[in-house]
Amino acid sequence: MKLKLRACTLLALPLMMVFCSANADVLTDIQTRGQLNCAVYSDVPPFSSPDQKTRQLVGMDVDLCGALAQQMGVKLNLMPTSIEARIAVIATGRADVLIANLAYTKTRGKQIQFSDPYYVAKEMLLVKKPNVHKTRADFKGKRISATKGTTSEQSIYLAGAKAVTFQDAASAFLALEQNKVVGFVTNTMTGVKMIAQAKKEGIELGMISEPMALEPIGVGMKQGEPALLTKVNASLKTLDDNGTIDQIWTKWLGANTEYNMVRAEKVQPLSSLKFEPLE
Repeated sequence: MKLKLRACTLLALPLMMVFCSANADVLTDIQTRGQLNCAVYSDVPPFSSPDQKTRQLVGMDVDLCGALAQQMGVKLNLMPTSIEARIAVIATGRADVLIANLAYTKTRGKQIQFSDPYYVAKEMLLVKKPNVHKTRADFKGKRISATKGTTSEQSIYLAGAKAVTFQDAASAFLALEQNKVVGFVTNTMTGVKMIAQAKKEGIELGMISEPMALEPIGVGMKQGEPALLTKVNASLKTLDDNGTIDQIWTKWLGANTEYNMVRAEKVQPLSSLKFEPLE
């Protein structure tokens, strides 16, 4: 067993003994208890949300947790968490891993460690139909809307455009529909749904092909746990090679879902991706 010495206490006993507390690393803890504590969203479909009939959590991230636990040879214990608490649940050690559509950013990379990404999310620019064939560079200096304080807003600055922010996505999207801005930035999944919504209202929108920013999605773990990181990365690579991740993707995000998304990238080291990390 690998041990990490945490602290030593000197006790004034007749024989003067030094007692040192020691804690196993997280991977050893998982193997010893035979259970992976995997944090997921409590209610964010299609990643993790209660099934209407069974009330059990279901979704892409739930299936990934199950596949990871199976690959590691242990049972699964799901730990529902909120968007606001998902970093803290790992940083404080309440969960072993976090699978919650977690994108790598510079700030998060200082708080927790990330696995190799299993897909790359994209911040996409929604525009009126006549502008669909333009490039990202064409919108430099233009007014583009986004939800305030999000990575979508950050991506606008990366493109050299002017961010017009709103407290919620619906308001930012409405600004595009009303021609107050020339574009609206959001993730691909939300963009697909909003384009379909606008079409029902007789408004033709689309996405330019070039992403505004790339966001590698990985498994979150506590800092300073190299053994766990190595095990998770190896497990993800196996799940990628044997088609398990593709099967889960197809079930929740693929052609027969409302998102109709294609998983283009395979599991690979974060360092091999050519992207500019968001803050």
